[in-house]
Amino acid sequence: MRKTEKSGGITILDFGSQYTRLIARRVRELEVYSEILPWNASPESILDGKPKGLILSGGPRSTIGPDAPRLDRSLIECEIPVLGICYGMQLIARTLGGEVKKGRLGEYGRTRVIFKNENGEKILKGVPASTDVWMSHWDEVSRLPEGASAFGASESGALAAYSVNEGRITALQFHPEVDTTEYGREMLSNFLFDICGCEPNWKLGDWVKRSLESIASAVSKTDRVICGLSGGVDSTVAAVLVSKVAGDRLDCIFVDHGFMRKNEPKQVVEMYKRLDLRVRHVDASERFLSAVSGLANPEEKRKTIGELFVRVFEEEARKRRGAKWLLQGTIYPDVIESGFMGGAVIKSHHNVGGLPGDMGVELLEPIRELFKDEVRRIGALLGIPEEMLKRHPFPGPGLAVRCLGDLRRERLDILREADAIFIEEIKSAGLYDSVWQAFCVLLPVRSVGVAGDARTYGETAVLRAVASRDAMTAESVRLPWDVIDKTAKRICQEVPQVGRVAMDVTGKPPATIEWE
Repeated sequence: MRKTEKSGGITILDFGSQYTRLIARRVRELEVYSEILPWNASPESILDGKPKGLILSGGPRSTIGPDAPRLDRSLIECEIPVLGICYGMQLIARTLGGEVKKGRLGEYGRTRVIFKNENGEKILKGVPASTDVWMSHWDEVSRLPEGASAFGASESGALAAYSVNEGRITALQFHPEVDTTEYGREMLSNFLFDICGCEPNWKLGDWVKRSLESIASAVSKTDRVICGLSGGVDSTVAAVLVSKVAGDRLDCIFVDHGFMRKNEPKQVVEMYKRLDLRVRHVDASERFLSAVSGLANPEEKRKTIGELFVRVFEEEARKRRGAKWLLQGTIYPDVIESGFMGGAVIKSHHNVGGLPGDMGVELLEPIRELFKDEVRRIGALLGIPEEMLKRHPFPGPGLAVRCLGDLRRERLDILREADAIFIEEIKSAGLYDSVWQAFCVLLPVRSVGVAGDARTYGETAVLRAVASRDAMTAESVRLPWDVIDKTAKRICQEVPQVGRVAMDVTGKPPATIEWE
């Protein structure tokens, strides 16, 4: 997206909160463009996009510490409205001369806050005087900066909200972006529209039009584009989008790396024929298996697979004269988790962290600024069939990050069979569309069992089902016991190499959705 199209949106400075991405999603749900920048980005780069407002995220550090992330004072002394959340609230106080101290008691989880709106705080429009919010802090603001007015406190007496400069700067100790905060959406809406004066103009239909124009201006009428299709929603949407501009100059390559689900390569090729995409099926499974042989570190696996993916594309590009662009389905969470926004690397993604510098073609990433649910909505606007868009997300490295330990074809086949049974039972129960992602993991752990009168020593399969909106946070899905029970019995009966089935009930955070 060009700068002129980003102007009028919201810039979020990330101080390390697990909820930063959720803030961005909430803003976009209100039809205002949002982007995330690292806390230490220069003031010039932050203001370059002419944002209508700034949001300072929470963070895990203490503002009292000498090495704590800081804020350039010029950002809160300019005329742009600022909203500080949790760490952001304390940082504003310290930056403007207030004080922060370690609280007597930390506040975590659901907390009742009492608001006193004597000064007519715009952010409280439609919000009752007493409401439950989500707190997660230990430090607290002990002295307000000069000119600040408190307008909220928790039941324990801790400061929960204040404003500066007649409401241009608003600071909240709690998290309005979290569903648990009652009226959190209303508070964010009030900040965007009543305080910042934003317009609700982040429309995905308009985004498609702008994106097609941007692609057409970048890719000349003689340029050929080569696309790495994985069979997933992201790369499919990216390919269909670019095909509207490039037509038969788009050459799609579906690389079978040997880590796909049961019967998936055949299903994927048939799917692309329905979309009238020109696709070449390349079976490179032996090459990939050889490349990851002996690798145990998840980051090494991901980067090895990512680089080999690009190398295969390069080889195919040489067979197609004039191929100048490599099209990838990189989306916003991929970029963020891979640390390309200046944050910590959670895990490298095959289409972000594994890219070598000498790839030989230019990179085209048209959906890089979208979250997963936005990608699906774009796909629907482009006419992609619903059954394709509703497929559960699948990691770029595929089963390579779900088969822990030795990556042999035999173990991958075991995982494929177990995974197929799990998905079949979820579909039979009518639960597939209500689950964000469901899959099996195969652990390098054996356990003793019994089959008939014989002792067994089989591998361990783990079932995982999560609910999520954007893959940035996720909760474990409480599947009906009869579904879990039937799945476990079928796996042990039909996949004799598996002797034990467990269930992963961990959310994100603290875990990631994938095991590796």
